[in-house]
Amino acid sequence: MQTREDALSIFALGGLHEVGKNMYVIECGEDIVVIDCGNKFPDESLLGIDLIIPDITYLVENKHRVRALIVTHGHEDHIGGIPYFLKNVNVPVYATRFTLGLIELKLKEHRILRESDLIEIHSESVIQIGNMQIGFFKVNHSIPDCLGIVFNTPQGTIVHTGDFKFDLTPANNERPDIHKMAEIGNKGVLLLLSESTNAERPGYTPSEKMVGENLDAVFQKSKRKIFVSTFASNVSRIQQVVAACEKYQRKLVLLGRSMVNVVKIAMNKGHLIVPKSMLIDARDMDEFPPEKVAILCTGSQGEPMAALSRLSTGNFRDVEVLPEDTIILAAGPIPGNERNVTRIVDNLYQLGAHVIYGSGSSSGMHVSGHGYQEDLRLMLTLMKPKYFIPIHGEYRMLHHHQLLAESVDVERENIFILKNGDVVDIEQTIARSTRTLPSGNTYVDGGDVGEMEFVLRDRRKISEDGLLMIIIPINIQEEKILGEPEFISRGFLDQNFAELRKSMKQIALQTIHELQQANRNSRNAMKKQIKRSIAKYVKERTKKEPMIVPIILEI
Repeated sequence: MQTREDALSIFALGGLHEVGKNMYVIECGEDIVVIDCGNKFPDESLLGIDLIIPDITYLVENKHRVRALIVTHGHEDHIGGIPYFLKNVNVPVYATRFTLGLIELKLKEHRILRESDLIEIHSESVIQIGNMQIGFFKVNHSIPDCLGIVFNTPQGTIVHTGDFKFDLTPANNERPDIHKMAEIGNKGVLLLLSESTNAERPGYTPSEKMVGENLDAVFQKSKRKIFVSTFASNVSRIQQVVAACEKYQRKLVLLGRSMVNVVKIAMNKGHLIVPKSMLIDARDMDEFPPEKVAILCTGSQGEPMAALSRLSTGNFRDVEVLPEDTIILAAGPIPGNERNVTRIVDNLYQLGAHVIYGSGSSSGMHVSGHGYQEDLRLMLTLMKPKYFIPIHGEYRMLHHHQLLAESVDVERENIFILKNGDVVDIEQTIARSTRTLPSGNTYVDGGDVGEMEFVLRDRRKISEDGLLMIIIPINIQEEKILGEPEFISRGFLDQNFAELRKSMKQIALQTIHELQQANRNSRNAMKKQIKRSIAKYVKERTKKEPMIVPIILEI
């Protein structure tokens, strides 16, 4: 019979059936360890929402058992939720040097850096938490200092790969620790959690070296300014731009707050080398001929307020795109961003620029940081797990990863395609998934954090059919209506609004009269009945359902 000390459970609160807001949890006995705490950005249906982070209700309820947060790398979908997590569950955060630099920046913005316990780790670090011994191994990705995690538990070894690919010629010379992975696999892996982002794409992920060669070719033949837009976190891509600037004697301008911040952190942590004389301020660009200037900027995903978007509309102070300038989008569009990217590309062409864009294979200016099918198959082959959980992906990606696992002899019944909140319990090295914990989305709207479903419902209703406010002045002593109700309309349009307003006034007055006759003078009852009566009438007349807001003005 399994004791509480031997109990082992694994589940995700984010990152399954989605790409983003990754959060995975290992429970061993009385100890809980959290892996990553990311965010994802809202789509157009989530009106006014800034960020989406995991629902951490279970962790808050059990915060006396949560021992640590371990971060695999510094991308937003792995660190973006950390400030909100630490405000509720303040535990030590373990991460590599560069990743900690990015986390520190976020904690400063949230004014909780002083209260936070940040501990630097590397691939040779060992952490003891309860009866878990935790080790690490290096992996390649599109950001420096990335780790996979090994949990040695009484039940067996659990491995979390983090985001990875196998690049044997990386631009930053941070090669994957394949020998260590093989050694872990030879010792025996009970359960593997491996990312699935590119599980649909055949072959191996191309090397970052290819991008450097293509950048060099463009720098060689460009006759005016060169703009390169990429993810600020892709430090190896930035280093390649620096190398091209150095080779062709161009000064480099940084545009965009995140680009400036990440470059500063990467230089301080030793992951980026930039000659001191190369960086110049945007205001000093006019001192150099256009063929001696390059601009590195944010906005490769078409973000409306990012530098590239503002450049494409001529709204960036001190810098403008002129005919014959070259624009390189050194990042593939994330699914859902294609329309925004296309709009910016169109704007840039209208300015007369030469634009190099598209997916990595078509433009040669981007390669993915996530492993293709053969990379994923190689990880499975090295680890040789008994049980397998594909993570970090939408359902179709998890399904394709399952097929890859079966192709390297992982038994089908030993593969778990889970949803967020589904728990895999391991007892006497036998894994089962029979229960679910609370999970879901938590929305960040300015300074407010919560579920906000009712707020979103109201915003959607207003965005679709508008708003009608009905202001009714009532004498508080005599309970008499003082004058006619007044209507204020926002976002609601009807060709016969004057006639409609006249009828709505009669309905409101009649409703109040009937309530007073029935001795029902409660303000809530009045508002509810007025809202119901007018909503019914407006829908019958206009086929629209605006939000109705009755206001009783007591005088």
